[in-house]
Amino acid sequence: MNFKGERQPDPNARQNREIETVADYMSVDLVTFKPDQDINEAIATMLDRKISGAPVLNNMGELVGIISEKDCLKVIIDDAYHNQPHTKNKVSDYMSHDVETVSIESSIVDVANKFFNQMYRRFPVVDRNGKVRGQVSRRDILKAAQKIKMSTW
Repeated sequence: MNFKGERQPDPNARQNREIETVADYMSVDLVTFKPDQDINEAIATMLDRKISGAPVLNNMGELVGIISEKDCLKVIIDDAYHNQPHTKNKVSDYMSHDVETVSIESSIVDVANKFFNQMYRRFPVVDRNGKVRGQVSRRDILKAAQKIKMSTW
């Protein structure tokens, strides 16, 4: 039995249907940050661009973390409780290092299930070589759900 809330595949479902993938709905024009970038600059960019988080890439374009609004709240806590000026802190001081990703070939249903069972609001989308190709959010999956006819699920 499945107690995680995951949907089990229907063995009677059509086998030869076209599957919608993350590649069809992901954002590709990404804001990204560098680990050594000033945290205040990252926060300003997130506010200016009206985004809630972004991947952090090293100089070779490899994914090394993700920074979110929640991560940035730590700046306030450091200021208030530790009397630490955040003017010298970098993105790497606040970013999440363990990043969950999804494959560019993942189906919309699989990613919806992953969102349902995890707390994340976004996942970087990677190709077979691990290179970041985009990002998918809960909202992107909801947009996909609106476009997909019920008969194709």
